[in-house]
Amino acid sequence: MTQEPQNTPSDTPGDAAAAQQQPGLSGNDAVNLAAEQARNTAHRNLPPLDLGELPVPDDTANLRHGPNIHDGLLALLPLVGVWRGEGKADTEEGQYSFGQQIIFAHDGENYLTYESRIWKLDEEGRPVGPDQRESGFWRISLSDEIEFVCTHSTGVAEIFYGEPVNERAWQVESASCMVTSTGPSRLGSGKRLYGLMPNNDLGWVDERLVDGELKPRMSAQLKRVAG
Repeated sequence: MTQEPQNTPSDTPGDAAAAQQQPGLSGNDAVNLAAEQARNTAHRNLPPLDLGELPVPDDTANLRHGPNIHDGLLALLPLVGVWRGEGKADTEEGQYSFGQQIIFAHDGENYLTYESRIWKLDEEGRPVGPDQRESGFWRISLSDEIEFVCTHSTGVAEIFYGEPVNERAWQVESASCMVTSTGPSRLGSGKRLYGLMPNNDLGWVDERLVDGELKPRMSAQLKRVAG
């Protein structure tokens, strides 16, 4: 059974992902675990659209297929893939659990495409309908400054800037947040943390400024299903 979300989770997936030290998992163990997981995901990729070929490469979420990833994206390379799992939210709509799919893909150019789809879950963990979506682009400069341009289906456009925390975690903060007249009324600026956990799941947390204090708004733990 899916547990009810809490206002202030003490150990979110993002917290674990950002940890500089990862006790109990050596470098060799991490490599072996990744290789084991790859047996189930290495052959999977984004399905092609049956609409005729374009004169440019298709997006790929699998580093083994398609064009080579741009050298400028090596610091973001571990993100590439299709990730699915569950999370918890504390938004204007209240507290609820959700399922999520995130796709980080590329086409050989110097950016990653980003797409997130979320669906609400009931108290038994069953899907009960679609929730918000996001799409955008990740870039990183030669000095390791991350730029994340993100649009939300709820009527929000944001620009985040940040940097890698280490080779397995990335933190960005919103420098610009624009909300449409029909968008969320209480969405303050904030920050996000994405990172690979000791079991190689992707954890992330979104914190927002509420009454002058950053508070967790959404977080999730996702498993790689392709790439």
